[in-house]
Amino acid sequence: MTDFAHKPTLTGELVVLRPVDESDYDALRAAMDDPEVGRFTGSRDELDEDFAREWYRTRSDQTDRLDLAIVSKATGRTVGEAVLNQWSPEDESCNFRILIGPDGRGQGLGTEATRLIVGYGFEQLGLYRISLTVFAFNPRAKRVYEKAGFVEEGRLRQALKWDGERVDDIMMAILRPEWDALRSDV
Repeated sequence: MTDFAHKPTLTGELVVLRPVDESDYDALRAAMDDPEVGRFTGSRDELDEDFAREWYRTRSDQTDRLDLAIVSKATGRTVGEAVLNQWSPEDESCNFRILIGPDGRGQGLGTEATRLIVGYGFEQLGLYRISLTVFAFNPRAKRVYEKAGFVEEGRLRQALKWDGERVDDIMMAILRPEWDALRSDV
């Protein structure tokens, strides 16, 4: 198993995933400012612009995570980010998260980006397990994860209170043998 020092460019039919950098800040900021993104990520915090720009500027220096910008091939614009983080080398596992702004929704970009980065995690990084959480009021994202092979493992019941509503946080994961079985079916 290697670390996350190498930052690849992954190319699909609809998207290019490339190392995120400070030049992606404006597009990602616009996505994060979208109320739907805030709701689906449970984010209530105001973004500190200087901190965020520095954050994106330093992503290529990180050896324990992989932050990739999602670029639509149709428009050439950054529409989101796909991230492998919370890496545990001992367990050969990490977390996955994805953010798609309004310009990238409903086009299959998130589905393809998910498959590309998950495939990279298993096939190039040697991971055994990739996990994520998704709030129950985001069935579109849950469906994308299921199409990529993620399986629901449990729920943190009523973990989020959003606009007075209590919402479950669904834990999902995919294991290397499940990914291999999916790939052999294609």
